[in-house]
Amino acid sequence: MPVHQPRLLAILLTSLLLTGCGSDKPPESEAAAPGNELTAPEASATAQATSDAEVLVFASVQDLIALLEEQDWWGEPRADEPLQAPRLLITAIGPSWQEASKSIPVKDKKGLFYRLMLPQVMHANYMVMEFRAGLEQAQRELDSDGRVSEQSLALLRRLALLLPGDAEEHVTALQENAPELKDMISSLLYRVDVVPAGLALGQAAYESGYGTSRFAVEGNSLFGQWTYQGDGIKAKEHRAYKGDYSIKAFDWPFDSVRGYFINLMSHPAYEDFRQLRADMRARGEPLSSLPLADGLLRYSERGQDYVDSLKGMIRHNKLDRADNAVLRDEPVRFLLGAESPEAAADLRAEIEAMRANGKLQELIDSMRLE
Repeated sequence: MPVHQPRLLAILLTSLLLTGCGSDKPPESEAAAPGNELTAPEASATAQATSDAEVLVFASVQDLIALLEEQDWWGEPRADEPLQAPRLLITAIGPSWQEASKSIPVKDKKGLFYRLMLPQVMHANYMVMEFRAGLEQAQRELDSDGRVSEQSLALLRRLALLLPGDAEEHVTALQENAPELKDMISSLLYRVDVVPAGLALGQAAYESGYGTSRFAVEGNSLFGQWTYQGDGIKAKEHRAYKGDYSIKAFDWPFDSVRGYFINLMSHPAYEDFRQLRADMRARGEPLSSLPLADGLLRYSERGQDYVDSLKGMIRHNKLDRADNAVLRDEPVRFLLGAESPEAAADLRAEIEAMRANGKLQELIDSMRLE
């Protein structure tokens, strides 16, 4: 982490949120995590995060549960209506969750994890749908005029990283080749699509041990993504035959979610997942967690056993209810933990000072949420 970042950044990355030290066994995802540079082309007023964004600070698990109760995001959800997820984004995975999670009921441990993860996943799906809207607009422009607008061309350049080869270099040239441009847009629409929230919740819980793995603590890593770029966390039980890999580390928890989405959109290992999803969409079926889990045989060396375990977790915890969740129509807010009530008061004061001098906006911008 660059030393010139504001002090709050260090606090954000070491605060109480979802974690501790779990098993040192490396996560089982075989696919290396690609770059995670995608940001949405447009953002509605409700999705934008600005220096006016509310930062909700808590000092204990009990404080957090009380905060979630105030937000109507705790307790047994109603079975007769879809989940209404608040736009609450966690800012860090820190070292205090392991001990805290030992002293609370398992039901509360799971409840906290899923309630804090679902808004992250929903925000990622929101961004995906913004991308799809842009691609569909480009498709209409091409059908109507034989060309796409400069705004659509810029979007295609950004999304080209999801395609194999050096497509980005050729995007501008494709403006004069309507058939190839049409194929590119179709290929991107095939790849850029939502991930059912229940599936993402199940994989995050499985791969991070409900946020208690060493990789979650040290690198905000929630989905067991590997990297061969030397920028990750070495597993203590390193598998030499797999090469010089490490577990991908992220600056923010949402970056881990974004990286997971990009992995499923782009890596050859998940072609079965993408094909199943495209087939379901073509048939007009809802994109559901359980059937799409069958496309993740190569997410783990365990293959079918991994898929069966994942589906069992989804069923047992009724995670497929989250497939139909919707985001509330409200601004993005942030959750930040402190070690004590006194530290929480100091942190609130520091946040307001950073809001006044513009450092808070710089920090929010670095999260690339729009």
